[in-house]
Order: sequence, then C-alpha cells, then structure tokens
Amino acid sequence: MRLSLVSLQRLLSTVTGVLLIAACGSEPGAVTTSSPPRATSTVTTEAQSTTTALQVVTTTTVAREDGYEDFDTGNFDESSIVIDNEWLPLLPGTQWVYEGVTIEDGEEIPHRVETAVTDLTKVIGDVGTVVIWELDYSDGQLVEAEIALFAQDVFGTVWHLGQYPEVYEDGKLVEAPAWIAGFEEARPGITMKAEPQLGTPSYSQGWGPAVDWFDRGQVTEVDQKTCVAFGCYEGVLVIDESDEPEPAFFQTKYYVRGVGNVRVGFRGPDPEQETLELVNLVQLDQGAMAQVRADVLEMEKRAFAASRDLYGQTLAMENRPVD
Repeated sequence: MRLSLVSLQRLLSTVTGVLLIAACGSEPGAVTTSSPPRATSTVTTEAQSTTTALQVVTTTTVAREDGYEDFDTGNFDESSIVIDNEWLPLLPGTQWVYEGVTIEDGEEIPHRVETAVTDLTKVIGDVGTVVIWELDYSDGQLVEAEIALFAQDVFGTVWHLGQYPEVYEDGKLVEAPAWIAGFEEARPGITMKAEPQLGTPSYSQGWGPAVDWFDRGQVTEVDQKTCVAFGCYEGVLVIDESDEPEPAFFQTKYYVRGVGNVRVGFRGPDPEQETLELVNLVQLDQGAMAQVRADVLEMEKRAFAASRDLYGQTLAMENRPVD
C-alpha cells in the first residue's frame, strides 16, 4: 500500500487519478481520540450491481513467469476482512498520520498523508475486502484521496484488489480513474507477504493496465533500526517499490511489527524525493468513525456515477459485521 498510492505528477501526466474530496472547513480524519502507546525501544538511530469473478490461475502464490502473482479465490474465506498480518495490521478505526516533504521545482513542499481503516467492507469477485481511506495533502491542500481495497488470504498474505481515486488541482476534481481486479484485465497484487524474506524476487502489487498501474515490491533489508517522530524501532523491514517497468528510482518503505509503515523514503534519482514519517497513530472514536464512514460512502456514490462501466459494476460497500 503506497502512502501516496500514485504520485500526483504521474497521475496527471498519464491520465490516472486518485480519490476523494475533503469536507469543507476542516481536514477529514483529523478528529481523533486516544493514542496507543509509542515504541519503547531505546534505539536512537535512525458498489451496486452484479459483480465479476476474479480470474483464478493456480492454487499457489508464487510469482509467475509473466510477472503477475497467482491468485486463487479459494484461498480466501469469510476471514479475508480480518487483516492481522504482523507487518500490516489493518484494524478498523486505526489511523496513521504521516508528515514530510516533496520537491517541486527545487522547492520543499510540506506533505501530509492520513490513512484510516474504515469499518466498511466491499466484495470484489468472491472476495471480501477491507476499505481503506487515504487523504494526501500538499502544502495544506487536498490533492489526492483514495478508496483502496485489501484482503488477507488464509496464509496471511495481504492482497491489493483495486482502488478508486480522485485527484484535485486548486480544489477542483481533475481525474477519477479506477482499477478493480477482474475488470479491464486488472489483476490483484501482493501488498505484504505473510513472511517477507530477504533475497526473494520482486512481486506484483497489482496490475491495472487501463490506468498504467503496475507497481512492484521487493524486500531489500531486514532487522534494521529507525527513528521517526512517533518513536524509535528496531527489527524493521524495508521494502523497495517502483511503478516503472525498468525503474531508475524506488520508493522505500519501512515496516514495524504490530505498527505497519512508519517511514517512506526514496532511492535513486526520484524527481519528487518524497519523504514521510509517522507522526501519529491513533484509534478513532465512534464519532470520528461515523464521519469517516459517511464521507467514504458519499465518495462511493460519486464513484458509481463517474465510473459506471467499472466501479458501477461492483457491489456496494457494507458495514463490517459485528464480532
């Protein structure tokens, strides 16, 4: 899961987009309550009509020679919306807040990303997914918002099954393309393996040819140490991601067990040089969750209207079943 799932610059240049509009007056997702304990390490170094079945290739999750990941809906059951992968736990109500900078015309621009796990689910093909809501701010202005869909298989691997984005420029919606696994040749990809290991090949994080989505990831470091505004950590997993067939640069993400992504950096001549670090991790209260739910459902209404032939062919979101 990218923090900025598709960069604004790339989205505008390739006619691909990302998601939703902020409510007037204040930034969505800003209403939070109790914060979980910070790290204690002493390290000081750094949806509404018929659905289409997903293509089943084999029963394994080993990378194929064509670069895609084998995906079998038989590896998912009713627990697919319980995402408890130790490197990427997606508990409903969890919100990660990141701050950093990007480089535009040689100038550092403040950057903020808010990622929340909703209490909504959405069935894609025969697989239940968890709905994630991400808001991306540049210099205080919403430039990108996104509904992203994830599911965990019975082995513990977290899969990305699609996204609906809306991209904004000067407060106006400029693009709202989407890719959904099973439609327009799009395929699911792996966001986090059950047991990520150093030395393993890169893997597809999803493929949406209609919008040029073909990100790949690869484990490049393990057992690292890093400090961010929210705390210091050890045993850190590092994954390099790229959205180019033959990448010259990579987005680098740092993951911590039980926390998720805590830092984003880059490697190589990245023109945006995006850096982000975790500044807050909270559990939203009932009021904040109700607002998130309402905003996401309103966004889905726009998705059904704006993407009739794609998103409009999926089932509507539902409230997560009560345990």
